[in-house]
Amino acid sequence: VQLVESGGGLVQSGDSLRLSCIVSGGAFTMYTMGWFRQAPGKEREFVAGISWNGGNSYYADSVRGRFAISRDNDKAAVYLQMNSLKPEDQAVYYCAAVPTYSGTYYYTLPDQYDFWGLGTQVTVSS
Repeated sequence: VQLVESGGGLVQSGDSLRLSCIVSGGAFTMYTMGWFRQAPGKEREFVAGISWNGGNSYYADSVRGRFAISRDNDKAAVYLQMNSLKPEDQAVYYCAAVPTYSGTYYYTLPDQYDFWGLGTQVTVSS
């Protein structure tokens, strides 16, 4: 299974970005998908997750109301729309997948995910 993120970049505080993650290998609908981020010197932290059919999504408190996760199962893609970006959102953002088939699980720990992308850098200037 391969995950490839894109869409990162340099933005100003208050701007928006949309991250994309394309998944290849395996049946995309079997995966619960998540976005994590890691800033220098900090542990990787959960940002958002979405169930296999997009019916359930969940967020870290720090991004709830500003970020939105979605998926397109026909395109084997998951997205993270990030609005009202803050300097503290600056990090490398990673896409992650875990096979859960048709179940709905609220996975928020990195160890709960099996597959990872290489990440995309988001830089937010104040």
